[in-house]
Amino acid sequence: MPAESAPLNRALDVLEDSGAARDPDEVYAVYEEWATSSGRPLYPHQEEALLELVTGEHVILATPTGSGKSLVAVGAIFSALAQGRAAFYTAPIKALVSEKFFDLLDLFGSANVGMVTGDSAINPDAPIICCTAEILANQALRDGGPHSTAEWADAVVVMDEFHFYGDPQRGGAWQIPLLELPRAQFLLMSATLGDVSFFREDLERRTGTGVALIDDAERPVPLSYSWSLEPVQELLLELTSTHREPVYVVHFSQKDAVERAQSLTSVSVASRERRDRIAEAIGDFRFTKGFGQTLSRLLRQGVGVHHAGMLPRYRRLVERLTQQGLLGVVCGTDTLGVGINVPIRTVLITALTKFDGERMRHLSAREFHQIAGRAGRAGFDTTGEVIVQAPEHEIENARLVRKAGDDPKKLKRVVRKKAPSGSVNWTEKTYLRLRDSAPEPLTSQFHVTHAMALSVLAREGDPVATMYRLCTDNHEVLRSGTPSGGDRSGTRNPHLRRAVEIYRSLRAGGIVEHRDAAWRREHPGQPYLRLTVDLPRDFALNAPLSPFALAAMELLDPESPDFAVEVVSVVEAVQEDPRPVLYAQERAARGDAIGAMKAEGVEYEERMELADQITWPRPLEEMLEGALSTYRQTNPWVADYELKPKTVVREMVEQAMTFSDLISRYQLARAEGVVLRYLTDTYRAMRQLVPDRLRTEEVEAIITWLGDLVRAVDSSLLDEWEQLAAGRIPGDPATEDDTPSAERRFGEDEHGRLPLTRNRHAFRVLVRNALFRYVDALARESFDTLERLAAGHARPAKAPDAGADAGEPGLGGSVSADLSPSGARSAGSPWAAQRWEQSMAPYWREYEWLGADGAARSAALVEFIEVPEPADLPSAVQLAESDAGLATELLEQREAGRVWLVRQTFADPEGDHDWGLTALVDLDMSDAAERVVLHILTLGPR
Repeated sequence: MPAESAPLNRALDVLEDSGAARDPDEVYAVYEEWATSSGRPLYPHQEEALLELVTGEHVILATPTGSGKSLVAVGAIFSALAQGRAAFYTAPIKALVSEKFFDLLDLFGSANVGMVTGDSAINPDAPIICCTAEILANQALRDGGPHSTAEWADAVVVMDEFHFYGDPQRGGAWQIPLLELPRAQFLLMSATLGDVSFFREDLERRTGTGVALIDDAERPVPLSYSWSLEPVQELLLELTSTHREPVYVVHFSQKDAVERAQSLTSVSVASRERRDRIAEAIGDFRFTKGFGQTLSRLLRQGVGVHHAGMLPRYRRLVERLTQQGLLGVVCGTDTLGVGINVPIRTVLITALTKFDGERMRHLSAREFHQIAGRAGRAGFDTTGEVIVQAPEHEIENARLVRKAGDDPKKLKRVVRKKAPSGSVNWTEKTYLRLRDSAPEPLTSQFHVTHAMALSVLAREGDPVATMYRLCTDNHEVLRSGTPSGGDRSGTRNPHLRRAVEIYRSLRAGGIVEHRDAAWRREHPGQPYLRLTVDLPRDFALNAPLSPFALAAMELLDPESPDFAVEVVSVVEAVQEDPRPVLYAQERAARGDAIGAMKAEGVEYEERMELADQITWPRPLEEMLEGALSTYRQTNPWVADYELKPKTVVREMVEQAMTFSDLISRYQLARAEGVVLRYLTDTYRAMRQLVPDRLRTEEVEAIITWLGDLVRAVDSSLLDEWEQLAAGRIPGDPATEDDTPSAERRFGEDEHGRLPLTRNRHAFRVLVRNALFRYVDALARESFDTLERLAAGHARPAKAPDAGADAGEPGLGGSVSADLSPSGARSAGSPWAAQRWEQSMAPYWREYEWLGADGAARSAALVEFIEVPEPADLPSAVQLAESDAGLATELLEQREAGRVWLVRQTFADPEGDHDWGLTALVDLDMSDAAERVVLHILTLGPR
């Protein structure tokens, strides 16, 4: 938005023109006037907070959800700009950062507002910066401190959702600015802070500025709480029929949320008239197969689903329909506190226990109040309702008691059900305790890392003194008194011990130079430690292993036929894991292995023991781990991070899968959003990381295909990133087209056609599978099968009719041999059963068995020569006359690269690997026949 149309930017101009910009009373008066004129007159607690802020005090705003904390945050930013100071707004997730970015654009104008994320930035030099807490923490470590000369060191810092301070993984990012920005003014906001006396005392001690606590605000929409013994379906019918909707039904797993929504289709939670309005509002919105069809059916019944695993366009649709008052019930997960933009009148909590990744446990008071606080819509409702559902067994017991009525004999005969054995139960007492408890005190999550140490070493001043101060004057040390019962500055301080360990590793790697006594005498007062390398300013932010990935690509062979997919594997190894996909791949791999072992007669206990050792595929793991170990010696900050080898995009390329294919194969309907975000992140990483000199035609084709695939599914994530990366303000998501386009497999043209050989990686897999059928038949000495295989894989006289081959389905048709006797021999083949038997006789005289297990299927045992020369063919002694003639004819008639020479090496008992098959693969005929067409040349020792 242009600056001249932004109301608060105009207000700032008025203050400056009148010379009153530095007058706190005038700043407050102008802002109050704007708030009133915009239809949002200030509540008393907002007035109190803003008066403290304009006079320079810190403020802890611990007021309920819906009490107008955002208006106070905007006022703090307005005050900062009036004084000529910078302002930061931080939030825990990028979605909230982006939302606030757009809000502030409207108020202050595009010239005054910027946004910085780990992988892109827009207007990063603007006076107002919206960012995640990690961005500000990294800047504070690099440029903060008591003597910082950074222009923004005295900024106003608004930290929204400050209860994330206690998050075990990310909480340190909320603490670092408090430690390292003593000249800044802080506004800490959350509805669930608990006891903040420590923060008040500590912040005042560090900054010398008073800290006002605003925690006495009345909730604009009061909440009522109740305990329910009614079945959920009956309760929801009552709520929707008595105008107590929208109802958000809270679950603690995505699976439970979807199953609950599906169970509601058997009851009528929406009238016929409302269902018609929903259908009209949905219009021509396109739902894809799988979860999309499920969601379409649910929405048309008046039931929404909302969780982080959904595609963004589905979540936006649910939010839009709810905002329009069309959905009376939304079933979702407990992430609603920061992940849903939906007005809610009633919150129905279906359980008071959750699995936290390690164990089932009761909700904390903070979690309970964070969820409950979303009930009640300011400006719409006079009250919000929070209903906690009793466990199923208590609901059933209540039903039995009601059925018995007042008859003492019947009541005595009621057999009360108990909670399931081993489960974590909750009762009405649990509910009352959580309802009446204040949120628990926030716990420090301070940790010393390589990234922290390197940031401190890279900034001005004495790094030793700074690191010592961080280790001995952080919140964890101060709140616990003395860690582990010792002096906080002594050897028992775990942070000091960790800092020393990191220093030693940096010095051993030559990253830090410790200047000697002579130098220190000549340079008194100067730091005696210095970095010997230049660090990129964002080395600790998004994808910190990306520089390693770039270095690891240099280890790949550009001449290898697998070069392109190996580049993909390197990039995938430094991306966050899409856990649902990996777990599904692991289950599939274990299932296949168990089936194979069962067929081989392996005992149950041994099968299970071996299966437990199987994990999801991890290509290049050994090479990358070794390379990282070497890289770590000169780039020690990577010691805080671990490689995560996996094959998701690579599998999609090699198996010619679309997004829908992947979702279907691994039954990932509830995790579509997770998969899409992973594909988007991988595409972005490939665009950013792979240098031009390594972008072969095939690598470029994969990058283009992946980007097109992501856009076809849901372009919102990619569109926003591309606009940010280009330094442009993203468009309004509400006005963007949510209609997906057709998904394409890698190698498929714009008409949906995919010649069998176009996707070289998928075709290589098919060729390896075809060759292994020969190995399997040889191991079983099934020579008739071998004759049929050779005849079926031989070049046909004409392309087969569609569906003529009933073998294994592949790309565009069947790829396996037709094993029916009539079809098998029609093309003719010099490889009759007798020849197979005679050719294998020498092998059986030398070896007892031929491997046909998983190891024998290894891709390493198959060699591809994609442009063979006559000299690559087996010798005349090895080739029969007919085979030699065929080989010569193919090489002469086909274009270069349209005939492959392949060598399948056998897995023999001694590991000699000196026997195998040699064959020619005819790519033109494979395309015509829509199956692998190959010609066996030799069987024997190499």
